[in-house]
Amino acid sequence: QVQLVESGGGLVQAGGSLRLSCAASGRTFSTYSMGWFRQAPGKEREFVAAVSRTASYADSVKGRFTVVRDYAKNTVLLQMNSLKPEDTGVYYCAAVLRSYDLSSPSGYDYWGQGTQVTVSS
Repeated sequence: QVQLVESGGGLVQAGGSLRLSCAASGRTFSTYSMGWFRQAPGKEREFVAAVSRTASYADSVKGRFTVVRDYAKNTVLLQMNSLKPEDTGVYYCAAVLRSYDLSSPSGYDYWGQGTQVTVSS
């Protein structure tokens, strides 16, 4: 079992930055692939970034967002720069031991409760 807790969300103006953190429980954290997803009101949950051996990103955030693992602290960070109003949503951290598609929500077994990010124009 893996428990995930996100933090770091908030309200920021367009062009600003936020750093989200996902704290994971469990001694086998290093063996899990981790993902970040977001969901805006009335929209489906969408892929943002994932990290296993390498990092991958949605086209909409490439060059602006960076995902980093801290194995010593059992955390995954999502650094978000140059934020846009369309980045607004609830951001979720997810974990999976093995997945064929890290960009799909159905590819993950464990989810955090989410943290709200609001970008004002």
